[in-house]
Parts: sequence; structure tokens; C-alpha cells
Amino acid sequence: MAESTRTVTLEGSEAGFATTKFDALLNWARKYSLFQYPFVTACCGMEFMAVASPRFDLARFGAEAPRFSPRQADLLWVVGTISQRQAPALRRIYEQMMDPKWVLAFGTCASCGGFYDNYTTVPGIDKIIPTDVYVPGCPPRPEAVFDGLLLLQDKIARGDRTPAIVKPRTDPVGELVQLRRAAEEAPDSAPDSAMAKRLAQKGEKAAHDLGHTEDAK
Repeated sequence: MAESTRTVTLEGSEAGFATTKFDALLNWARKYSLFQYPFVTACCGMEFMAVASPRFDLARFGAEAPRFSPRQADLLWVVGTISQRQAPALRRIYEQMMDPKWVLAFGTCASCGGFYDNYTTVPGIDKIIPTDVYVPGCPPRPEAVFDGLLLLQDKIARGDRTPAIVKPRTDPVGELVQLRRAAEEAPDSAPDSAMAKRLAQKGEKAAHDLGHTEDAK
């Protein structure tokens, strides 16, 4: 669709006006009116039910309405493992969805196959259909799912179809580096002295028990 710029005169003010791009207005409306099609196959479905529950209030983002007909949906949630036999059905559902449409990979199995490194499991749904957002986790927490949804909404508003991955809120690599650095800075003699102390205590106890045995004889 070609981009176009419109000038709108606001009611109640002859001098006030606003300019916007027609595509930007459409994308703004699309990002807050997502109709999801949940394709749930495995244990991540429990987490998906938690996300859809009233506690987390998915309606805040305009994406709570499920549509179990692909012709009425524009956001495909792939939740769980996809086997080779399920792949044609998933592809058919995606082709029946209306344009523009988006795909969110919910969990590690949908993103890359997870720990199912075998011939029966599809190693990521991007081998079958184009995927917009990957949410890692086994299963992902609701906060990570919301991060993925907000990331998708931002991509819709910008018209960006480049695949994106939800990153962790904290960097686990930094914590591992700190632990390794602390272990390296610790004196090497400390573990040896502790081990020697424990061995000495065991030796004293063994000698004490042996003395009681000889006295009994």
C-alpha cells in the first residue's frame, strides 16, 4: 500500500491540525486489535492458559479475543511442540489466515524444537511458516510472553517484518562471570585446610573408637 499524508482539521479549532501517514494510522489500529488463533499442542498450553486468565489481563493489550477459525484471526500463537505430522495442518491454517498476519512462537519447542532432537519433531516452526517473534522458555513465564507481545506490537506499528527474539530481562552470563571470578579470587589453601581439618577429626574419632574396642576386649 502506497504511503500517503493527510491533513485533518480538528473540530472546535480552526487553526488546529494534525498530520499523519495513512499506513501509520492503520498499523496503530492493527496493533491494538489482534485476533489470536491458539495452536496449542503440548505442555506450554498450561502457561498459555495462565497468560489468558484474568490475573494477567491480556485485554490490556487488545489481544485477548481468541478466534478458532483461521479466516477470522490475524495472530497465530504456536504453543508447544510441532511434529512432522502436524506440520501440514499448521501450514494449512497459516495459509487460511487473512492478511496481514503474524506468527508468535511460544516456548522453546516451537522456536527451535527444544530437547526433541529427533526425526519426528520439527526443529522450529520457521521451517514451515514465517515467524515474527520467538519467546524462549520451557515454559516461558507470563512476563516473557507479554514482552513478546509488546515486541510484536512495536514491530506492527513500525511495519517491520524482521524476526525478533525476546531477550531475558537479566543477563545470566554476568552472574556466571561474577561467580567464576569470586571462585578464582578465593585462596587455594582454604579448601585444603578445611579438608585436612575434616580428615583430622575423622582420624581422632577412629582412634577413639579403636581404644574403646581394645578396652572392651
